[in-house]
Amino acid sequence: MGIANQDAVKQFQKLMEEVDESLKNTFENVHQGYRNETLMRFLKARDMNVGKAHKMLLDCLQWRIESEIDNILAKPIIPNDLYRAVRDSQLVGLSGYSKEGHPVIAVGVGQSTFDKASVNYYVQSHIQMNEYRDRVVLPSATKKYGQYIGTCVKVLDMTGLRLSALNQIKLLTVVSTIDDLNYPEKTDTYYIVNVPYIFSACWKVVKPLLQERTRRKIQVLQGSGKDELLKLHLFVYVLFGFLDDDNLTQKMFMQIMDYASLPHFCRKEGSGSSRHSDNGHTNNCFTLDHPFHQELYKFVKQQASLRESIAPLKQGSFHVNFPETDPERAELAKTIESEFQKFGNQNQNGLAKSLSGLRVNGA
Repeated sequence: MGIANQDAVKQFQKLMEEVDESLKNTFENVHQGYRNETLMRFLKARDMNVGKAHKMLLDCLQWRIESEIDNILAKPIIPNDLYRAVRDSQLVGLSGYSKEGHPVIAVGVGQSTFDKASVNYYVQSHIQMNEYRDRVVLPSATKKYGQYIGTCVKVLDMTGLRLSALNQIKLLTVVSTIDDLNYPEKTDTYYIVNVPYIFSACWKVVKPLLQERTRRKIQVLQGSGKDELLKLHLFVYVLFGFLDDDNLTQKMFMQIMDYASLPHFCRKEGSGSSRHSDNGHTNNCFTLDHPFHQELYKFVKQQASLRESIAPLKQGSFHVNFPETDPERAELAKTIESEFQKFGNQNQNGLAKSLSGLRVNGA
């Protein structure tokens, strides 16, 4: 770790020693024993400005207390049929691990409809997966690989993306804002695959609006992305902390992930489906029948049963305080909506069927 980074972390540590016990308690669920690494995540998210990073972390901890996030893994979405409906319309799952040990999170962006439950259930489900990742998946990966694993990689499937995606912009903006403010720097790389023309046209306009730190993380791959994800890449490992001129580095070639960890929608070039896999539902990490979701749901129910002796389990969604969208993100959402509408206007004849019945949130 460079001297400047060390000094920033030390300053941050001193500030955190002064916070009250309630904030310290919820912070334990955030750092999971890796306090300095967590402080560095918040520092990176605020360009190494200690004051801004400190405020960001305090706001995050206060949000956790007010929204009872520490208890969210003891609040199952019930009944089971409702949770299955959420899983069928919010396509996300764990397909495996990268060669470096990072969890591979697959997301079916184009075919997620978010139309089977209320917004609160989708937000609850999203936060539960974040918390399960941070409290269970990442600590297990750290133990398995014998080194600290604090981030994941995400593979985003754009199959089926169409103008009706405008209906989900409000929800996706809420979810992404929650992630940015409370789970910063948890994703190393976003791999975008199965890209339709509508995404390519929109990406040209949106990309320049993103922060450089975010742009560096996004890679748009050709086709299903299988060839790129499986081929050998040059990786540079920093042997001592963060990348500085004085640090020793080691270089080696290896795959991003092996075939077993490849999301099902990447396995066949041109297969064009987020919902199906080579062997039915077995390899489809989106479905509730996949081992990851079975383990997650079982864990949440077990945590709930432990708390039932204190308070009876109630049906209903877990209401979370939605953070205010910052002006930059609001402008980005507005730009995406504008580009989608522009695309629709330019292709009215060819997309007449897709446009029928289209309603934009707030319209």
